[in-house]
Amino acid sequence: MSEHAFSPVAAVQPAEPRIGRLVVVGLGLIGGSFARGVRERGLCREVVGVDLDPQTRELAVAQGVVDRCEEDLAVACRGAQVIQLAIPILAMEKLLGALAGLGLGNTVITDVGSAKGHVLRAARRAFAGQPLCFVPGHPIAGSERSGVEAADGELFRHHKVILTPVQESDPEALALVDGLWRGLGAVVEHMTVGRHDEVLAATSHLPHLLAFGLVDSLAKRSENLEIFRYAAGGFRDFTRIAGSDPVMWRDIFLANREAVLRTLDVFRSDLDALRAAVDAGDGHQLLGVFTRARVAREHFSKILARRAYVDAMHDNDLIYLALPGGHARGHIRVPGDKSISHRSIMLGSLAEGTTEVEGFLEGEDALATLQAFRDMGVVIEGPHHGRVTIHGVGLHGLKAPPGPLYLGNSGTSMRLLSGLLAAQPFDTVLTGDASLSKRPMNRVAKPLREMGAEIETGPEGRPPLTIRGGRKLTGMHYQMPMASAQVKSCLLLAGLYAGGETSVSEPAPTRDHTERMLRGFGYPVKVEGSKVTVESGHKLKATQIEVPADISSATFFLVAASIAEDSELLLEHVGINPTRTGAIEILKLMGGDITLENPREVGGEPVADIRVRSARLKGIEIPLDLVPLAIDEFPVLFVAAACAEGRTVLRGAEELRVKESDRIQVMADGLQALGVKAEPTPDGIVIEGGPIGGGEVYSHGDHRIAMSFSIASLRASAPIRIHDCANVATSFPNFVALAKHVGIRVDEEGES
Repeated sequence: MSEHAFSPVAAVQPAEPRIGRLVVVGLGLIGGSFARGVRERGLCREVVGVDLDPQTRELAVAQGVVDRCEEDLAVACRGAQVIQLAIPILAMEKLLGALAGLGLGNTVITDVGSAKGHVLRAARRAFAGQPLCFVPGHPIAGSERSGVEAADGELFRHHKVILTPVQESDPEALALVDGLWRGLGAVVEHMTVGRHDEVLAATSHLPHLLAFGLVDSLAKRSENLEIFRYAAGGFRDFTRIAGSDPVMWRDIFLANREAVLRTLDVFRSDLDALRAAVDAGDGHQLLGVFTRARVAREHFSKILARRAYVDAMHDNDLIYLALPGGHARGHIRVPGDKSISHRSIMLGSLAEGTTEVEGFLEGEDALATLQAFRDMGVVIEGPHHGRVTIHGVGLHGLKAPPGPLYLGNSGTSMRLLSGLLAAQPFDTVLTGDASLSKRPMNRVAKPLREMGAEIETGPEGRPPLTIRGGRKLTGMHYQMPMASAQVKSCLLLAGLYAGGETSVSEPAPTRDHTERMLRGFGYPVKVEGSKVTVESGHKLKATQIEVPADISSATFFLVAASIAEDSELLLEHVGINPTRTGAIEILKLMGGDITLENPREVGGEPVADIRVRSARLKGIEIPLDLVPLAIDEFPVLFVAAACAEGRTVLRGAEELRVKESDRIQVMADGLQALGVKAEPTPDGIVIEGGPIGGGEVYSHGDHRIAMSFSIASLRASAPIRIHDCANVATSFPNFVALAKHVGIRVDEEGES
């Protein structure tokens, strides 16, 4: 196992380990809770306690923490199968020496200390030349109470326990200790000894050191009484841990001093940089630290939560319950355009000066792009009510991120960033959640390699992507084999750095937000028919951007008002970029009653208010030239087709099979489950309009499919239960609230 190996363990988990005798040495909070939990769950036949304090031994038996207690270690350990060491860490060496003199044979020894290197070295010294069956462990749990009287058999439930198996850890012994902790409800993970001590030095030991040091420093000052009199909640929260056991923490810092010193040196360097910024009046530097810190905990929690959600998808199934009988009336403004939100962060970060963005979409996809640029040293304020301020660093001002850039479920982020990062002087790794990790990336990697980039993909051309820095790119002309705005944008962004001209020709028009926004930032772009060209050597200049409402999000409500009787809806400030209005044109061809009001241009993008009324839709054969202009909107357009009279035929939409899900197949399956005739084809679908029933449908984690079947309920004869809806937040955070506002009867199951 490598020094930095770290992975949850799933394979080794006996459901109910049955052992003979467990001995727990040290009956404080941790040892007592372990003993009580094992005893209460019947995980062993006898639990024996060892403690130097007579009153503790008496209480442990009286309160049922252990079956019996012994003062003599040798008597207690006779016939023991597992010995748990739960004593102060600097007392371990003496205790291990005493155990080594008992001839324990195959008895498994484990511990709960927070500095594994120290304990392991002590064990190897004590058992030199003898067999040692040792499984080091550390529960990440505690309580403000202490002593055996605080022992709680539920203390470790849903808390992490880290085991650090070593060469001496026999696989059967590891499985036994692992199973005991799991039997107590703990979440067990395995980690190397060195990695454990580094992680704990940063996450536990350093905060305690700072809290002790700060309180002591302030307490020694002459005005100490006034300082503590006016200390606010933040001070109390941070310094609360300074009330911890001083002897225990002295022992921990001495036992883990090498890792603590390394962490402290890094922090001291960062603290010196902060001091220098304050001394120099460098508000930009301070703002960078504060904005990154403000979102850091939430960002990393989101990554961990998303992984946990994906790992247990079927145990965390968010279900929408959509009831028939709704309508769509009123006026609303849907969230900002996701495509434009992504690009505003990217180009604003690479511009010179400060860019202000209004109407930014605060969904997880766009936030993933924002966080990626924060990780590369860009100071970004917000978002707050759709407002973002980006302090651009110029085309060559990005810095190497501290680790992989995690992009969640956002294919746009990954594909466009690939182009930008291919010419940077540093290496980057792009990762995402389970859904994004299944999506093809060779469509951008292949042409970028032709420009001189060095990119490694995962199996079958899928994420993660590893991009090697320091490569010189050369401009080229690329004839795209498929119509893809993401591929086009990726290559144009790479072209900002490539020698000479970079041009892209597309087989059919796709959204042109990148070209429009480049011009908005003052970068020249040449468009000749289906060919778009940029050349390096120019600069991006900061600007102001107002993000229009997203046409893709608006389309759900365009369909809703079209299919529901007695509906009329006004959608405000919607972007009507001609490369994005395929859904409007298709609905009009089907007989939709849709009008554009108050057309205008905002920040280079055409915008209008869209009024839509109930209409009798008819089936059509969708024109091929409209397919790339409505590629993201087809799931809900399939619902419109199901409500139309006659047959609707879609061809030329192979792209739908490699989105967040195979949208052709998943929509066909769902429509068929509701009694609609829907036959998928290799590049499209044939839908016969007719009655829609109720039932169970599965979105397979695809947000657009979950929302589409919510709209289908408007014409359903019975409720529709839609599974796997959690990812709706990635593109349309307030979908359910807006849907209910206009009269669509959808909610999370169990809510009202």
